[in-house]
Amino acid sequence: MKLRFIVLLLSALFALPALAHGDKKHVIGTIEKISPESVIVKTQEGKSVEVKLAPTTVYVTNDGKPAKFADVAVGQRVVIHATPKGTELTADELKFAAAGNTGAPAR
Repeated sequence: MKLRFIVLLLSALFALPALAHGDKKHVIGTIEKISPESVIVKTQEGKSVEVKLAPTTVYVTNDGKPAKFADVAVGQRVVIHATPKGTELTADELKFAAAGNTGAPAR
């Protein structure tokens, strides 16, 4: 009985991270182009991916401080958590390396 409980508990613990983001997509790379409507990110694989921005998009610096759209610039490293809507991606959160910080944003 104890063994079954432990196996069940461990199975649940390993499954939780997979469910944490649901159907969210991650876009990781460097901003190539930015406008108030969207950002184009060059991914680590060399692909350009457009992610739409919404009024509800949250901007955060690499060190977790709140930011705003005006703080985001071409050339910054980003990690974007986005929701797919058909063939489009809409950013829920855009985390970026602040000016002068060359490190990649934490996932």
